[in-house]
Amino acid sequence: MSDLVTIVGQGLYLALAAVIGLGIARILRIDNTLGCLVAGVLAALLLPVIEYDTGVRATSLRDLVFFVILPVLIFESAWQLDPKALKRWIGPILLFSTLGLVVCAFLIAAITYYGIGHPQGFPWTAALLTGAILAATDPVSVVNLLRRANSGQDLVTLVEGESLFNDAAAVVFYSLMLGLATYSLMEGGSEAPSLSAGSVALYFCMIFFGGVACGLVFGLVTSLVILFLRSPSAALMTLVIAAFGSFYLAESVFKVSGIISVMICAIVARSCLRKQSKTYLADAEPTWEWLGLLFTAIIFVIMGLVITFEMFTHQWLAMLIATAAALGSRALSVVLVAPLTRFVGPPIPKSWRLLMSWGGLHSVIAVALVLSLPVELPYWWTIQSMVFGVVLFSLLVQGTTSARLIRKLQL
Repeated sequence: MSDLVTIVGQGLYLALAAVIGLGIARILRIDNTLGCLVAGVLAALLLPVIEYDTGVRATSLRDLVFFVILPVLIFESAWQLDPKALKRWIGPILLFSTLGLVVCAFLIAAITYYGIGHPQGFPWTAALLTGAILAATDPVSVVNLLRRANSGQDLVTLVEGESLFNDAAAVVFYSLMLGLATYSLMEGGSEAPSLSAGSVALYFCMIFFGGVACGLVFGLVTSLVILFLRSPSAALMTLVIAAFGSFYLAESVFKVSGIISVMICAIVARSCLRKQSKTYLADAEPTWEWLGLLFTAIIFVIMGLVITFEMFTHQWLAMLIATAAALGSRALSVVLVAPLTRFVGPPIPKSWRLLMSWGGLHSVIAVALVLSLPVELPYWWTIQSMVFGVVLFSLLVQGTTSARLIRKLQL
């Protein structure tokens, strides 16, 4: 059997498990991500019986996550944002996704490092990687609840926009920390090389703003192509190519952040083509909705395939530390940054701050990032167990209580 046929079969197995997971979620009336997680666990139990290989390998997951899954998820989230509302809240959103992200990531790193208290087995590089992964938030279910509750476009845009920009910046920070950890491993040490804060900040700005520039150009080109073709089918095809192409070219050719490029490309294209939302792009939103659903479902199926019972028996204390660190750091970062937003945009009410703290769920982006960790890192399994524990807490506790919180806050 050829490699292409094998890959198609493996992809169909994951997609079938994702559809079964959506069915489980509907039957049990739970979140789709939980249903797909259950389906992934069942699919893993079935593999020895049918003697089938899914092809899921740690060595290939990074490319799958970064070059296939993340571009779709980021583009879909960016496309959902309303350009006018985003313009109003761009100041607070940028403040939360820069200063707020850094505060949250370093707080998580410090709490997990000193909480675990094992510098040889869990060094600072491991703690910083954990902080970068858990700083990313994905409150999709909370945004859906806000829309159903008619909470207003401002609150929805703030929560959704902050999550999107936060995720993009977290992926850049994660890539930087992963590079330091990999370099340290190659040098035979357990700690990252000593670098000045200025050099790290300069490198971060280069890949961040380089991604912004690429995304701006790709977004404008995408808009011009769609206006030239004047065809709904061609418009959808162009948008899909833009999502993958803007990431690939930014990462592989220009050596800047592909995630930032994808996000800016989607925002610019949506803004330039806002008058075509009922013509050439009438079917754009449903298309990106099902694409986002498919890739989110596949991510949680893969999580179900790789999660093990030993994680909960061997790493339960690390899971508890990470969960407390994620919750406390997120709340403290919101409390510290929210008062500063009045200098860059509209002030944020206290009830909104409480929702942003508790509703900052850790979901698909965190899972996608931790699945891409190289197994050569001696602490990869510890980090994966911790992130899985935090994600399960977010889905089972935060996700199920957010609706009650929205009602109580009268949002």
